[in-house]
Amino acid sequence: MKTRNLFLFFMLYTALCSRAQQPDHKKVYTSDIDHFWQAFDSIATTTDTLKQVDMMQRIYVDQGTPGLKAFMKARDYNAELWVKLIHRYPKFWKSIRSNTLSVKEQVPAINKSIDNFVKLYPQAKPAKMYFTVGGLRSGGTTTDDMVLIGAEIATADEHTDASELNDWLKNVFKNQSGANLVALNVHEYVHTQQKMSDAELLLAQTIKEGSADFVAELATKIPNNSAYMVYGRAHEQELKDKFRIEMFSTSTRNWLYNGSDNPHPDLGYFMGYVICKAYYQHQTDKKKAVKDILELNYGDEKQVEDFLERSQYYQQPINKQELIDAYEKLQPIVTILSPDINGKKEVSASLTELTINFSEPMAKGYSISFGEGGKEHFPLSGVIGFSEDKRSFIVKMALQPGKIYDFIITGRSFSSQAGYPLKSYTIHFETH
Repeated sequence: MKTRNLFLFFMLYTALCSRAQQPDHKKVYTSDIDHFWQAFDSIATTTDTLKQVDMMQRIYVDQGTPGLKAFMKARDYNAELWVKLIHRYPKFWKSIRSNTLSVKEQVPAINKSIDNFVKLYPQAKPAKMYFTVGGLRSGGTTTDDMVLIGAEIATADEHTDASELNDWLKNVFKNQSGANLVALNVHEYVHTQQKMSDAELLLAQTIKEGSADFVAELATKIPNNSAYMVYGRAHEQELKDKFRIEMFSTSTRNWLYNGSDNPHPDLGYFMGYVICKAYYQHQTDKKKAVKDILELNYGDEKQVEDFLERSQYYQQPINKQELIDAYEKLQPIVTILSPDINGKKEVSASLTELTINFSEPMAKGYSISFGEGGKEHFPLSGVIGFSEDKRSFIVKMALQPGKIYDFIITGRSFSSQAGYPLKSYTIHFETH
């Protein structure tokens, strides 16, 4: 009898130890959302800001998942910021609460879609998805094997009260739907599987984003009806022709991450999606096609260009240099300076303003960088801004006699009203 009891004890102990040593197979974590709203409610019990920050720290941050900690590091979030945002945007937080709490209802569908994804791509590395409440700077990102979701942005939609927020967030919310939440998060999960090499070409960046949308659609088995997809399907030929000219540039202005100043943002996601879909449809081995899409090296221009060719999305031959030349003809240029001081060696140090004239009307943004001489040789003391017709831009200068000055007018924010970036223009002069 004792021997039997010892045997049973041994079996129970072995089972418990085995269970304790099992890896955590949980894929989706939502506890940060609950902790945030607990902190939110606690903050409402006092008007003492120091106590409010302490409550946010103890209830939300200190109890946070590894995903929250990683998101805080990636986006520079802290307890003070959350308290400040809660005070600043009361209507927004009231309207978004139920959306964030409903995420838990979507977890089974997300898990099922991730399981489907692993069937499509058996080489998939395990990754974990953390739903947090962020500080209104990002709806989601990835780091190593973690998907980090800012639920306050990711779950917002056209019904969310964004009246207190900036134009970027208003546009993002207007173009989002709760029905796409599962696909949105599987999209981010797919990104954890991709090569993390930097993509410079617009073509590479759009395929990287669009591939995540396409594979997520295969995994969820639900058509992607994001606003950019609906618009893209209705205007595909127009977009296809426009993208063809721009795809070998490095400017994302007309295609990606442009929600603040474009009525139809992120159409590059659609273009990447249709290119990947065309590639998939032209392959007989579908599992290998998924593998090819996910393992594409976006930093390798030749690989990306070969992928486009094999997709057969564009029926006509692609002449890269011709397209680059055509694109450059669309870019605005600096025509002349007033006064024309570039390259001059006898510029008066009493000059306080400089007008930069462009070949066509410009959009509202501007970007000016240091030249080779760096900060010590940078002459600008401020900006006055654009002329009424947007063909000129006036800057203030503070010059000293006997000095060399240089700076660069760049296309990072200077662009035509059609969305083409300015060709960079270097200004160099000497004072007497």
